[in-house]
Amino acid sequence: MKLTKWALLLVLGLLLSVVVACSDDSSEEPAGTSEQSDEEATEEDTTTEEGEQVLRFPNLETIPTMDSSLATDESSFVYLAAVTEGLYRLDDSAKTVPGIAKNHEVSEDGLTWTFNLREDAVWSNGDPVTAHDFVYAWQRAVDPEVGSEYGPYMMSGVIKNATEVSEGEASPEELGVKAKDDYTFVVELENPTPYFESLTTFGTFFPLNQEFVEEQGDKYATSADTLLSNGPYKMTNWESTSNSWELVKNEDYWDAEAVNLDKLAFEVIQDPQTGVDLYESGELARADLSSDLVDQYVTHEDYKVTADTFVYFIKFNQEANEALANKNIRAALSRAFNKQALVDEILNNGSLVANGLVPADFTPMPETGEDFRAVSGDLVTYDLEAAQEYWEKGLEELGTDSIELELLTDDDETTKLMVDYIRNQLATNLEGLTINLKQVPKEQRLDLDNKMDYEVQVSRWGPDFLDPFTYMNLWTTDSGNNKMGYSNSEYDRLVEETATTLASDNVARYENFLEAEKILFEDAAIAPIYQASRAQLVSPKVEGVHVNPFGATYEYKWAKVGSAE
Repeated sequence: MKLTKWALLLVLGLLLSVVVACSDDSSEEPAGTSEQSDEEATEEDTTTEEGEQVLRFPNLETIPTMDSSLATDESSFVYLAAVTEGLYRLDDSAKTVPGIAKNHEVSEDGLTWTFNLREDAVWSNGDPVTAHDFVYAWQRAVDPEVGSEYGPYMMSGVIKNATEVSEGEASPEELGVKAKDDYTFVVELENPTPYFESLTTFGTFFPLNQEFVEEQGDKYATSADTLLSNGPYKMTNWESTSNSWELVKNEDYWDAEAVNLDKLAFEVIQDPQTGVDLYESGELARADLSSDLVDQYVTHEDYKVTADTFVYFIKFNQEANEALANKNIRAALSRAFNKQALVDEILNNGSLVANGLVPADFTPMPETGEDFRAVSGDLVTYDLEAAQEYWEKGLEELGTDSIELELLTDDDETTKLMVDYIRNQLATNLEGLTINLKQVPKEQRLDLDNKMDYEVQVSRWGPDFLDPFTYMNLWTTDSGNNKMGYSNSEYDRLVEETATTLASDNVARYENFLEAEKILFEDAAIAPIYQASRAQLVSPKVEGVHVNPFGATYEYKWAKVGSAE
């Protein structure tokens, strides 16, 4: 669990490297658990008949994409990080460690970064991994013809000319990246960027083998056969619609000696009870718990709660419905459901109420070390009286006494429980409101979001790098992640300055972030719900699986089968 002290140490450690370059008191075990079943689990979920070292885990959904230029979601980035190596990786303390880059130098003005690449890294087809692979991948990520969301989001204002390229005003070749030679990769920044080194660990910045990608065409990254790996594992038995897949050790990986597992096996499991049943039978080494299962398993010796930095919120598409263009209506919806009851009774997994955007225990203020969330405070709380006042004002301004809205959500069981609760709260507390649910697989929701084909949506965001900008930049007018018709020029100015004129002044940057976050909620642009935690059963034999505070949630490179005592 990422406690405050731990988080602060993590942040300080990473920034140093970056700047320089509920429950049951019963002691009885829940029904169905025993010493025997635990022993069976530790055997069956970690080894195969041939004695290979294997771990078997669940995944909540199918993988939306394995194309690093097109990936936008948690699952995609987790598996991209397993099969691909970028310039750097994150270790168990979330510090950057060498990947394809052995080291780097930074110019005095902080604008030119020169990465010296190792010469023993190869793709799974035998081709060497070179600086040209990074140049191609980064250019592809901002090429408007490719249609990447994350490329422009991650690179604009950071990499020289990224904004111009992504907007079609410059060619991809004008992006500030070049291969000085096969093993020297040079990056020119638009402005000094204190978190740039941590960016290089993220999936959008992974290299791509141009010849292979172009040879595959539209089939690229749609199956294991149309993928290349240069990382710890290779993907097998996977197609874009697969409900199960495997990661097998990549013997050609430059650091293969550090990879202990022969295989990781994954299966899509959306029903928590199914996951627990498979865990109890020894078929899984990890299982996610719903609120009712938490009560049952909280005293189990394998029970673990891990704090997360994912923040869940409601998006309002102001272009899809006249009512949602009304600030009073949005403000009413934001305050009309009891978030504390939601996290305590519906989720019951250690999650925290979110009354702002930037999560708690994520980043400290530069001078004082105080947590950003504590300084910014509670900006949107459950307030039924205020919600109903806003609601009446909004209805009056719209000249109506009723509003009907469609709420788009994922279709997993935990989300269904949460959304049923929120819908009931809103419909009960706001007279005249009707909410219709549209529950779809996550991949479809992401597509509908991208097309702005929704009215109200439950979404979430996890950080891509260690800085408030990863959250605040979502809602600027031109952000590829905005997708809800929200625009505020003052908000845009404040956020933009943190990456431009104030890029070298971290104290001033954070003051801008504080002011911008207040504007976001004065506008009722989104409605924060909760900051997630993960309540799970984890086999005692699972070792070396790191949970990252940003980027890919799980790091599997150093995973191994330990000897449970």
